[in-house]
Amino acid sequence: MKVDASNPLWRFRGITSTAMLFFAYLYLPIVILIALSFNENRLATIWTGFTTDWYVVALSNDDMLRAAQNSLVVAVSATVIATIAATLAAMGMSRGRFRGETGVSAMLALPLLVPEVVTAIATLLFFVAIGIKLGLVTIIIAHTVFCIPFAYLPIRARLEGMDPSLTEAANDLYANEWKAFRRVTLPLLWPGILSGAMLSFIISLDDFVISYFVGGAGATTLPIYIFGMIRIGITPEVNAISAMMLLVSIIFVSVSFLIDRIRY
Repeated sequence: MKVDASNPLWRFRGITSTAMLFFAYLYLPIVILIALSFNENRLATIWTGFTTDWYVVALSNDDMLRAAQNSLVVAVSATVIATIAATLAAMGMSRGRFRGETGVSAMLALPLLVPEVVTAIATLLFFVAIGIKLGLVTIIIAHTVFCIPFAYLPIRARLEGMDPSLTEAANDLYANEWKAFRRVTLPLLWPGILSGAMLSFIISLDDFVISYFVGGAGATTLPIYIFGMIRIGITPEVNAISAMMLLVSIIFVSVSFLIDRIRY
């Protein structure tokens, strides 16, 4: 059978229905979760009426607010450190080829390839081996390492698209490396840095597996708190908290995507 290469992919038989089933499988449960967060009945699966009371209940829950505060402390700390490290790594990798460049690139991308549960267990064993007490600090350290690749990729992509002659021109005008970076490179690089930072923030905020393994007593983050509530039973309050986290995630990922598309 001869296939016309000029035809769009959706013209092939079965592609449209397969794509619709695929997206329905991915997003229909999320739509149902959001709808049930407005369910008046405490039994989350039985719809009896519309209400926003569960959002009020969730935002009035002191334990949930403490968990959210822990998540924000971890996410902000990990984002700042990871973004700085990723920016320095991207700047160093962009200076030209060197011996071991492939290995360094592979190490930077490794957290994206290794299953998260393996990373979590390895990190836990490392902290136990060196005698670090588990808590928010260990979660911040683990999240920082995990988030570096997510911050690195947008920054490196931005650097790859920059014209190196701009920095050379700044050097010709007697600007040292720091001044050339501050006056030329940084203004052109900031969309990539901000995009990587926002992506790192939402990855850290939503992470459950690593936080669950390396968090100690009093280091309950919001995903861990939600997991604890689900073990008792799914209620509209759980759905409301999940819907709010989903909204925050969508906003940050969308803004990160739009910022990364800003041209020079």
